[in-house]
Amino acid sequence: MINGLKSLLCKHPDTCYLIPDTNFKNMTALKGGEFLIKETEAKDVFIPEEWNEEQQMIAQTCTDFLSQNVWNNLDRIDAQEEGLMVDLLNKAGELGLLGISVPEEYGGFGKDFTTSMLATEVLGAGHSFAVAISAHTGIGTLPILYYGNAEQKAKYIPKLASGEWKAAYCLTEPSSGSDANSGKTNAKLSADGKHYILNGQKMWITNGGFADIYTVFAKIDDDENLSAFIVEKSFGGITLNPEEHKMGIKGSSTRQVFFNDCKVPVENLLSDRQNGFKIAVNILNLGRIKLAGAAIGGSKETISKSVQYANERQQFGRSISKYGAIRYKLAEQAIRVYAGEAAIYRASQNVEDATKALIAGGMDEAKAKLKGVEQFAVEAAIVKVHGSEVLDYVVDEGVQIYGGMGYSAEAPMDRAYRDARINRIFEGTNEINRMLTVDMMLKRAMKGELDLMGPAQAVAAELMAIPDFSSEEETLFSKEKKYVKGFKKSVLMVAGAAVQKLMMQLAKEQEVLMNVADMIIETYVCESVLLRVEKLVAMKGEAACKEQLDMMRVYINDAADRIHKSGKEAINSFVSGDEQRAMLMGMKRFTKTEPFNSTEARRNISAKLIAENKYCF
Repeated sequence: MINGLKSLLCKHPDTCYLIPDTNFKNMTALKGGEFLIKETEAKDVFIPEEWNEEQQMIAQTCTDFLSQNVWNNLDRIDAQEEGLMVDLLNKAGELGLLGISVPEEYGGFGKDFTTSMLATEVLGAGHSFAVAISAHTGIGTLPILYYGNAEQKAKYIPKLASGEWKAAYCLTEPSSGSDANSGKTNAKLSADGKHYILNGQKMWITNGGFADIYTVFAKIDDDENLSAFIVEKSFGGITLNPEEHKMGIKGSSTRQVFFNDCKVPVENLLSDRQNGFKIAVNILNLGRIKLAGAAIGGSKETISKSVQYANERQQFGRSISKYGAIRYKLAEQAIRVYAGEAAIYRASQNVEDATKALIAGGMDEAKAKLKGVEQFAVEAAIVKVHGSEVLDYVVDEGVQIYGGMGYSAEAPMDRAYRDARINRIFEGTNEINRMLTVDMMLKRAMKGELDLMGPAQAVAAELMAIPDFSSEEETLFSKEKKYVKGFKKSVLMVAGAAVQKLMMQLAKEQEVLMNVADMIIETYVCESVLLRVEKLVAMKGEAACKEQLDMMRVYINDAADRIHKSGKEAINSFVSGDEQRAMLMGMKRFTKTEPFNSTEARRNISAKLIAENKYCF
């Protein structure tokens, strides 16, 4: 099928079937979580400044779609006007936006993971529509694409890619949220062996009101683990509660779905029996990294509105963008978004590279895509937490920049503020994702997949040694590289001591886990933005990257204080005496930065935003 987007791109023969391969790595590339113990070179990361012409055209198509169909209809969408969301998804399907990552054999566009992330980012500015399209193309379509057999994929994927059928994902139940495997929905084989009889209740089902296809998780008989089923609404035995009234994303269809003796053909069992929990976990990994991209897209649009309002709003005879307090807010919004974006696309390219390496090694493509994401599940959790919290910061400051108008439903910040809040709950709460970040790294270490204890012991030995006061040759990025190395040491010191001291009790010490997770998150983002700017300077020269250098330096200097605080809190909670004093001194040493004029840097950043009248980085 030649869809609208493909047709558009084929007007440019030189880019039509170009598959971006900017940073193909071999199997010696870093594995998930290894960023903490190994150095990454700037040349080995992908940065958004490297988008090629085809990718930029896809992004522009997504922007044009929002401009022509979504942003001018936000009130109608939020009112859940009958048929409107379905119509929008149909239009997106006609353009090919529902099948960007679907293989061409199933009517999709066949693009790589990083390109699909770009589309997710741009469409992420679409408020409730962003939720609907993300649910359809992500958790709605991907379980079948990645876990379905040949017959299932041939039957369902083309219609999902075109938008003829809409998809939803039924996992959560009233008694099972974060503990998904405790779900009560049950399936029993019929007497003739031809159907599974499905009974149960699902809640918070995005697209539930209009979906044609549901991926439903249930336990067969008394199984310990969930299985997954492809359920068509036409099977019958499905009833829906009324639409939920929500704080935000009001235009997103969210319903409870009831299965009452729903007859599901046995051939619609997805993957193997009891493999449903694994499906749910892997699809959530994908959902997390995609949510982070969407959050950054929403953040950029909010910053642009903030800048434009600050330039227009007059107080005391001047635009409020001329005042330092407002300039600080604009700059800080941009700094956090730029750093978060660096982390997201670094992780996205890691996923793509791992996938390609697995395929080159002979693995089936669908299985390789799952393994690629699974390999970087730690990074997916990191960017989900960071991206959603960046969006929360940006919209909160957006309301403040608008002042009284920010609290008015007549101005855009009201919707942006309410819609943003769900992202810290979606795809696993940020608390769960923080604990998962630490848990996954420690489990990999115990399996021998990640050597954390060796480097942790080296850091512990360094604490007892005389500090090295020798100076290295100073380069443009030498200070920041030294800071990031110190941040990694601080994580290894605290995490290593926590494992040694608390052992099996560590899982119950959630405050300590949260502290360590915050240190890991900040360290990953700091290194990501450092690598992004280092690579950008290599491409364009230092003079052309003045504001980007400022953003990188402000973020890393501020992160040093945040890492120090988290580390100190953790140390004080489980260490005492001389060991505590030594670790606190080490914490101070590993997070020490030199004096830096962040006020001047923020003024430079905000001046660029104000001159461009939009987010421009």
